[in-house]
Amino acid sequence: MSNGRKPNLRSSIYYSEADQRWHGRVTMGVKADGSPDRRHRSGKTQAEVTEKVRKLEAQRDAGKVDKPGRAPTVGAWMDTYLETVCERLVASGKMAPRTLDDYRSKTRLWIVPLLGAHRLDRLTPEHLDEAYSEMFAAGKSSSTVLKVHRILSRALTIAMRRDKVSRNVASRNYIDAPSAADTEIEPFTGAEARRILAAAASRRNGARWSVALALGLRQGEALGLRWSSVDLETGVIRAWFQVQRAAWRHGCGDPTACGAAWHRSPCPRQCGQHRHTAWCEADCTKREHRCPKNTCDPRTCVGHARHCLLRTGGGVAFRPRKGRSKLTLQCPPELLPILKTHRKAQLAERLVAGTAWQDHDLVFATPTGNPIDRSDDWREWKSVLRAAGVRDGRLHDARHTAGTLLIEQGVHIRVVQEILGHTRVTTTERYTHVASPQVRDASARLGAVLWGTAQAPISRQC
Repeated sequence: MSNGRKPNLRSSIYYSEADQRWHGRVTMGVKADGSPDRRHRSGKTQAEVTEKVRKLEAQRDAGKVDKPGRAPTVGAWMDTYLETVCERLVASGKMAPRTLDDYRSKTRLWIVPLLGAHRLDRLTPEHLDEAYSEMFAAGKSSSTVLKVHRILSRALTIAMRRDKVSRNVASRNYIDAPSAADTEIEPFTGAEARRILAAAASRRNGARWSVALALGLRQGEALGLRWSSVDLETGVIRAWFQVQRAAWRHGCGDPTACGAAWHRSPCPRQCGQHRHTAWCEADCTKREHRCPKNTCDPRTCVGHARHCLLRTGGGVAFRPRKGRSKLTLQCPPELLPILKTHRKAQLAERLVAGTAWQDHDLVFATPTGNPIDRSDDWREWKSVLRAAGVRDGRLHDARHTAGTLLIEQGVHIRVVQEILGHTRVTTTERYTHVASPQVRDASARLGAVLWGTAQAPISRQC
């Protein structure tokens, strides 16, 4: 027990005949139980030990003292950070489930293989430089490397707060963050957008693409849009939420014996719908957890856990949208009848579904009322593009198209920022360089002033 007196902070350096080495001892402070926190350093020469003692004293005087005991490895700390700190943030709504899934994926694929064996307190900026160089050599984009850097930096910041390390070697004081190259915006033209709308008009949930191109909603925002947030009379839409699916976790005690494990061969019970490396929830006699790439640990595998009969933590979740949470939009007049027709079609589907209908109040849903899976939504977008006979494009290009067409129609950039829900106007300004017709029009006008040419302004047919 502590006697209330401050510890003697005087260091000592001495030579031991027993091992013929120099030793130094430094009092760093007081342990949790009140006893002095004495650290030991040794070396072959007095100068070597003196230098080590001075470093410890400098850390102590600067208030950067690691806790007593062996520091965890980077891999061990990342596991603690993800499964305790981040899980709590998800539970409190401060972190999106898909964000945690992305953290886990990048930690498993890059942080642990490249840095996991290092002790947390011995991690250096040079280790990070080497890891990032390996990622670039593997062909990863600068944005992926930057995401890994940010995940690691955040984890080290929490480690500092909890006295696991005395510094964050991923901070700007020690290393420059990788620069992410801006993704080039590739919007569709007005004519292409009209062809896309025509191709989608006769499809189920075809109004989904009218909303995407007219309002510029992100995928999660469009799929999470609810009828209670849509006024079909005034055209006001409150796009305040997005829908996300959290990854399932194994709830069984032993995923290797889970009833939903991978079959190495066809099901011996001939269950019919599962063959080879497919999931079978029957009581089969041959079960073996098999990752398609043979790279997962059955104890921590997340990708297959959705088939576990005792799965936990996953499913559909509605979250506030990214950026400004209270985004209120005004429908173009032409969009309202499209939404009304879509509403009637959905009500007819609901009557057909009967008791199988799951009422989530979603504007765009499956035939049973459930949220549309993001991958299914992506595949439908690709199908619409092919049917429209336009170039292949990302789903997010629909949002880029909405922003670019607004700029081309002369809408003020601050208004475009409000419509797209950008937090910073600099994000919206990325669309201005795409709208080249305005640049050509300005150039023609300036040429007319300087050289007296009677050149008509150039405008784009949209």
